[in-house]
Amino acid sequence: MGGVEDEEPALKRMKLSSKGLVALSNGSSSKEPVGGLSRDFMARPLPSKGDEQVVGSKGVIKKEEFVRIIAKALYSLGYGKSGAHLEEESGIPLHSPAVNIFMQQILDGNWDDSVATLRKIALADESMFRSASFLILEQKFFELLNGENVMEALKTLRTEIAPICINSSRIRELSSCIVSPSPRVARVRSRSKLLEELQKLLPPTVMIPEKRLEHLVEQALILQREACPFHNSLDKEMSLYSDHHCGKDQIPSSTLQILEGHDDEVWFVQFSHNGKYLASASNDRTAIIWEVGVNGGLTVKHRLTGHQKPVSSVSWSPNDQELLTCGVEEAIRRWDVSTGKCIQIYEKAGTGLVSCTWFPCGKYILCGLSDKSICMWDLDGKEVESWKGQKTLKISDLEIMDNGEEILSICKPNAVLLFNRETNNERFIEEYQQITAFSLSKDNKFLLVNLFNQEIHLWNIEGDPRLVGKYKGHRRARFIIRSCFGGLTQAFIASGSEDSQVYIWRRSSGELIEALPGHSGSVNCVSWNPANPHMLASASDDRTIRIWGLNCLHNNYQNVPSNGIHHHCNGET
Repeated sequence: MGGVEDEEPALKRMKLSSKGLVALSNGSSSKEPVGGLSRDFMARPLPSKGDEQVVGSKGVIKKEEFVRIIAKALYSLGYGKSGAHLEEESGIPLHSPAVNIFMQQILDGNWDDSVATLRKIALADESMFRSASFLILEQKFFELLNGENVMEALKTLRTEIAPICINSSRIRELSSCIVSPSPRVARVRSRSKLLEELQKLLPPTVMIPEKRLEHLVEQALILQREACPFHNSLDKEMSLYSDHHCGKDQIPSSTLQILEGHDDEVWFVQFSHNGKYLASASNDRTAIIWEVGVNGGLTVKHRLTGHQKPVSSVSWSPNDQELLTCGVEEAIRRWDVSTGKCIQIYEKAGTGLVSCTWFPCGKYILCGLSDKSICMWDLDGKEVESWKGQKTLKISDLEIMDNGEEILSICKPNAVLLFNRETNNERFIEEYQQITAFSLSKDNKFLLVNLFNQEIHLWNIEGDPRLVGKYKGHRRARFIIRSCFGGLTQAFIASGSEDSQVYIWRRSSGELIEALPGHSGSVNCVSWNPANPHMLASASDDRTIRIWGLNCLHNNYQNVPSNGIHHHCNGET
């Protein structure tokens, strides 16, 4: 649950013309003179042509900075003539004469002169000068060593690098290169790469960072995207030609299909990780695997029978090739998605299984038991490990982090336990109301907690858990109602409700965006397709599953084969 960077010119090795960097074949340097240089090497304010010092209607963009950044972008894109023309016409050079000489000296390998010029640039920070000098002299050291000039390399290390007195561990690594060269120690870089490294050290006023203009434009697009309350379209659809704004038409708010394959209340739905399947669990003691067609329509792939009690939840394997189904305090069954056959039954004498999930590696499963313990099994049904005590409740969700270490479960009516199985460290999310369900975000950084008092809370679980968001408006009085993250970058929160509607909020602001009518019974669970931000599924006590999508897509679903499916539009038959 970013913009595309511009391609760099094909030739990475660079040399300086009188106005900036131009392409140069790898391993060589240009002797072309750098024109337009004065004898004044000291860094000073760059000249500005004309009286206008700012551009733009807000008066916050400095003209000199603006022109220099544009010139830098032109050179980076390979438009050297245009960059040089901009410098000449504006009277604003990209770099000062001293910086131009310094860059040319680096590309030519004039190490001692480049260090002297660096000093004349008059950097305000002495530590910055020493760090930059260290990089330059390290380059000199490696090029001497590569040229088998070992004695000169040793002399450079002893008399030039060591006296700088920074990074003593790196000096020891360089010394070891003379005695016994090691591949673990970074070797010589290209001189253009050295310039890029130096650029990161020096103030941006001296050397403008690479791709600065692209970075500023990307920031502007990201800010517009984050400010858009309905953003749910791919970033590649954003344009520089106009300000970005999405309408509600990007939110799945139209019923595209109604799936009627179950004979009783549908309690749980979950899309597969790849978005190609939807699994549903029902009070009719069956689960169904639905396949998402090429055109987005869903059809029954397999009806899974064998449970002796209602099926409360399902869990997809990491590779989506297998599915777990959990009966209410009964057994867990593992199914082959391609064939629909039951591969394994997991049960424990004297206790019922109440929840299940997969280990990230796909080699083990976790189960919550009615005796409040958590059990870990291999795929063949052998118990590998178990954790006793108050680890889970009879009615509980169960998750494990992607690193396979931290297990999440409802351990008390008002608390979620985050238990590290490697260190036995325990963290808790404690609420003031009873917890009915929770959902883990795709990046494992947030937990969505459903409460008895008709609120949904968003917790940041990095480090010490902290409450960062609340969502209100849905109804919950008697049943377990589940919610989920969804949409592009999981920017939305969706939830079922006992008033027969599906609720959608903007995750960042908590603003209620939609309340979708259509079901005729309590909506127990929702699932947003992780591969399609415009597809949402909801499961209801009315024995149906609704597939929600964009209004503009409704007509595309009128001729999908039924296969246990009835087609309706926004709740109407």
